[in-house]
Amino acid sequence: MSLMKAQPFYQSGGLMAIRCILGVLLIYHGTEVFDQSIINKYLSWDVFKISAGKTLVYTGKILELVAGIFFLLGFCTRIASLCTIGVMGFIAFFIGKGKIWYEDQHPFLFILLALVFFFTGPGSLSIDALLFKKKRVQ
Repeated sequence: MSLMKAQPFYQSGGLMAIRCILGVLLIYHGTEVFDQSIINKYLSWDVFKISAGKTLVYTGKILELVAGIFFLLGFCTRIASLCTIGVMGFIAFFIGKGKIWYEDQHPFLFILLALVFFFTGPGSLSIDALLFKKKRVQ
C-alpha cells in the first residue's frame, strides 16, 4: 500500500465505515421526530408557519430516520441518498437561504456525502451488494 498511488485502497471497508457513520448521524437527527419540544421549536420558525409546515417537519425528520437506517444497513442506498439530498437541500437552500459557507455547512456536507453514495453505490459490504449482485460471466 502506498499513499502516493492513484489506486484505491481499503475501498470497501472505507465506504462501509463512512456509510455507517452517515447512517448513524442521520438516525440521530431523525429521532428528533419523537421529541415534541424539538418539533415545536422547528414549527416556531417562520418558514414552517404555513398550512403544510407540520407535515414538512415530520416528513423531513422521518426521511432522515429512514434514510439513516438504510445507510447503516447498506439497503436501498441510492434511494436513501436521494431522500437525504432532498431533505438536506431543503434545509440548506430554503431554510438557510443557501449560506453553505458558514451557517448551513453541515446540511450541505450531508448532501455531498449522499452524492458520493448515489454515484458509487453502497460498496461491496452491504445488503444492496448481496441482493443485487450480478453474476459474472467467466
